[in-house]
Amino acid sequence: MIDYTKTSDGLFAYRYPRASVTADAVLFAQRDRQTYVLLIQRGNEPYKGYWAFPGGFLNMDETVARCAERELEEETGIVLTGMQLVGIYSNVERDPRGRVITAAYTAMTTMPEATASDDAAAAQWWPLNALPKLAFDHKTILKDAKRVLKVKD
Repeated sequence: MIDYTKTSDGLFAYRYPRASVTADAVLFAQRDRQTYVLLIQRGNEPYKGYWAFPGGFLNMDETVARCAERELEEETGIVLTGMQLVGIYSNVERDPRGRVITAAYTAMTTMPEATASDDAAAAQWWPLNALPKLAFDHKTILKDAKRVLKVKD
């Protein structure tokens, strides 16, 4: 049985739905005995105005790790490579736009200056003990990233 058709422009159309893939970057830094996490304020729906990790949709020509690095740079101006995988998040209801699976990556860094750009309305380092309400399932991702890097509040 053929599960796809070839369109007139040479592309393939599959009869089964496909999930979208995203990647998020969870950056921590320590200053004055306090731990901070980098967040961006979403400039677009869903969750416009809420805070989230820098991240976004995978391009067809990149790995998910590279996607996390690219989105971090696009949304905050911070260039960082070699982040550690936190996990894959695939709860069916995690994104109101549809079926979206994300790979979250994390690193401890030196708190470089973050400048909002692309679709981020703001970019800011937040102390872990005074976080705003987070978008999507980022509270769960944060908990897991803290565990991976053994970060304390």
